[in-house]
Amino acid sequence: MLRLLASTCARGLGGRGGSRRLVSRGRARPVAGLCDPSRRLSRQASDAPRNQPPSPEFVARSVGICSMMRLPVQATPEGLDAAFVGVPLDIGTSNRPGARFGPRRIREESVLLRTTNPSTGAVPFQFLRVADLGDVNVNLYNLQDSCRLIRADYQKIVAAGCVPLTLGGDHTITYPILQAIAEKHGPVGLVHVDAHMDTADKALGEKLYHGTPFRRCVDEGLLDCKRVVQIGIRGSSTTLDTYRYSRSQGFRVVLAEDCWLKSLVPLMGEVRQQMGGRPIYISFDIDGLDPAYAPGTGTPEIAGLTPSQKGGWSYLPLSKPFLVPASFLEHTPFLCFACFQLFTCKMEVK
Repeated sequence: MLRLLASTCARGLGGRGGSRRLVSRGRARPVAGLCDPSRRLSRQASDAPRNQPPSPEFVARSVGICSMMRLPVQATPEGLDAAFVGVPLDIGTSNRPGARFGPRRIREESVLLRTTNPSTGAVPFQFLRVADLGDVNVNLYNLQDSCRLIRADYQKIVAAGCVPLTLGGDHTITYPILQAIAEKHGPVGLVHVDAHMDTADKALGEKLYHGTPFRRCVDEGLLDCKRVVQIGIRGSSTTLDTYRYSRSQGFRVVLAEDCWLKSLVPLMGEVRQQMGGRPIYISFDIDGLDPAYAPGTGTPEIAGLTPSQKGGWSYLPLSKPFLVPASFLEHTPFLCFACFQLFTCKMEVK
């Protein structure tokens, strides 16, 4: 998440070669308009020190508070460019629960992350002020009320000019998050990696669960439908025209079978052109990956994407600085039967 955000900011600053050039100058350049081009730039222009995850060279990985990357925990988003936020909710899931424990487990494994990505040159902590805002205090007995609580917290985060990086949680949470974001920025584009489109209308008479968030978002005009891409879609269905709704709204649907044995770098180039220079939201469901790599999810589907293909996300950075919030969802730790998924989580957060 941060790697993508950092690369986007670097390109938006006009530096060729991305963040490598920023580092070579000795100190970070200000990130103009990271969330809102009209906002004041005093925070970004400041020479105040930025939060740095402790290096395992000096602090043992088993030491410290279990925050994301052992970053400082902050009660409010003021003064931050980006922040990790946990949403431990899974009462919207339709199959195996457990994603409520996802934020905690991702934070635990994040001690394996370091501050620099040599492959892309991304060094986000050089010029982004980042912290962990803890978890939204969801109501595990009421899905509607949980959505209200999530929306209220994200309204405060977005109002402060901070980019939220969400640790979920089932996919229901994307709906109230996008409500808060669209309230300030208007309809946004969407890059959605998942085995499922999550555009059902209802199930068991309910119009809100983890299979409906993007249908509800379309109903409320939260998405710029011509800038929506769904990648990795696959699995059995109840009808033969299962993609009809998404495509009728103008979404681009990229099936998993169209990604098999291919690099996703060319696709990311096409997505970059489609997104243009306007706000987007990135939503990554762990079941977008094949369950051979990521079994710990509620609704696994075979024949999915591979971890190396997900590395193609590094090539998504866009041409202008703008809102790039992201979410990492549906990770169910106790269903992870091997260490593969933990390494997958490591790579995707990075």
